[in-house]
Amino acid sequence: MTTSTVLYIGNLRTEAKHTRSGNSILTDAPIDNHGRGEAFSPSDLLATSLLSCMMTVMGILADRKGWMLEGMQGNVIKQMGDEPRRVAGIEIEVKIPLRNLTDKDQEMLIHTAKTCPVALSLHPDIRQDIRIIFVP
Repeated sequence: MTTSTVLYIGNLRTEAKHTRSGNSILTDAPIDNHGRGEAFSPSDLLATSLLSCMMTVMGILADRKGWMLEGMQGNVIKQMGDEPRRVAGIEIEVKIPLRNLTDKDQEMLIHTAKTCPVALSLHPDIRQDIRIIFVP
């Protein structure tokens, strides 16, 4: 089954439609690459998908273990490189409510996040700076 279809709307904008759900995502070229920067750029989505994947697999682990991760939040900083233009680095900070997690539980969550499918699929030249902070 097709995962998604993408339509080039024009003016450096696309609309990606998820086949199963029908949900759509717009992309726009960034301002520093001839675009308007009015939506996620494709490389923004690449960087953001890393954080989303990390949170998803941590959520799967938490569901299995009976842990509560609601309120977990994260931020992404994408760093571009030149010649060739590419994503050179992704910085992620995740804050997880502590809620009775032991040191071992925290280590399991960190390992799970850092070995999510997107993290393992990114080219090794893309620097991944991952900080996971447990907050009271």
